[in-house]
Amino acid sequence: MPCCRPNVLSLRISSIQLIIMAELNRLKVVLVEKKKTARWLADKMGKDPATISKWCTNTSQPSIETLAKVAKLLEADIRDLLIPTNKE
Repeated sequence: MPCCRPNVLSLRISSIQLIIMAELNRLKVVLVEKKKTARWLADKMGKDPATISKWCTNTSQPSIETLAKVAKLLEADIRDLLIPTNKE
């Protein structure tokens, strides 16, 4: 009789995916506030527009170094690009 371990593994993978897909950045919002497009950012960063799209939808996250470059291009504080973890 097979053990339920595959289900446990599946649950763990799903939990990890939820953490990875959590909203961590506000890039899409800041682009709108600054009246810039994802394509503009892709051109300035030398990145594929699909990469910027993934950042904007929080499907993947840029590195801190990359986020600093984005902030500079947008003339924004890097903290404005992040969703606060402490709402106080």
